Amino acid sequence: MINSGAILEINTNNLLHNYFKLKKIANNSTIGVTIKANAYGLGDKKIYKLLYLNGCRNFFVATLNEALNLRKEYKYGNLYVLNGVDIDKILFYRKQKIIPIINSIDEINTINKLVKSRVKIGIHLDTGINRLGVQIKEISKLNLKKFDIQILLSHLASSEEITNKYNNIQNKLFKKTFIEFKNIKYKSLANSMAIILGKKYHHDLIRPGIALYGGHYNTKMKKYIKPVVKLRAKILQIKNLEKNEYVGYNQTYKTSKKTTIAILEIGYGDGISRILSNKGYVYYKRIKFKIIGRISMDTLTIDITKKSKLIKKGMYLELINYTHDIEKIAKQCNTISNEILTSISDRVKRIYI
Repeated sequence: MINSGAILEINTNNLLHNYFKLKKIANNSTIGVTIKANAYGLGDKKIYKLLYLNGCRNFFVATLNEALNLRKEYKYGNLYVLNGVDIDKILFYRKQKIIPIINSIDEINTINKLVKSRVKIGIHLDTGINRLGVQIKEISKLNLKKFDIQILLSHLASSEEITNKYNNIQNKLFKKTFIEFKNIKYKSLANSMAIILGKKYHHDLIRPGIALYGGHYNTKMKKYIKPVVKLRAKILQIKNLEKNEYVGYNQTYKTSKKTTIAILEIGYGDGISRILSNKGYVYYKRIKFKIIGRISMDTLTIDITKKSKLIKKGMYLELINYTHDIEKIAKQCNTISNEILTSISDRVKRIYI
């Protein structure tokens, strides 16, 4: 029996469909997967195991703590840490079979001073996003004699913008560096949306993230992948209000007639943005109910007047489903689906079907 006030349902069949579809699109490349931020909120340990059992051998996280959390349970698979290396723990990475992605010449120089034998690393090149990464002009200064380079990667700034010329500029710049990095097993540029930019972006390894979990940014990726999550919350209470009563903080909603409301056990403490106050919707089958008043930390309120006899206390209603998916709620919140998923807090119970 499920007692949680809010539930995130994760469809593993649809996730695997997305994994194999993306793998097929880039059929001449190896597929690695990005499972940072707790696999975008879906549960990194569950997703790691699921994808490993289906052939995936390369996994990307952001931090050492994320990697160690996975290594406690899974000793197999290549595990890369994108945010660089904690220098004083470089030998610890090797012991735990964790591969740090080096982002600066300073990291290389410091490690060279600390280690006597070869260590496995990846190198991140900054081809124009000007975020993490070794600058192209610094490549000739890298002393890499002590390193066993497993992967060379970079990251596109605008992969979801298919006609953006900057994608091609970055790809060409990335390819120009290959002469400096011979005999490296993997060269990787393509994140999720870059996979549909064409084979010239695929190189040796693609590393999808959001597309695995049902995000498509309203690009043509939408026709290839399936939605993965549903989010639903339990009705805690139902009330009948008179005309001219207020709902929620700061009197942002006033009833214009007799109104029946339902209070759901989910709020911004669970990851539901306050931006949806007075404009978002909650769903029961094909019926939608408007969110009224300010979303609170632990609850939100909906107007159920039109179907008050159908809706009962204890029922679960959906905030995200396969029709009103993470992209639609992201658009309402003026953000991206990555933020929608990663904002769903640990209070929300994850179930896998």
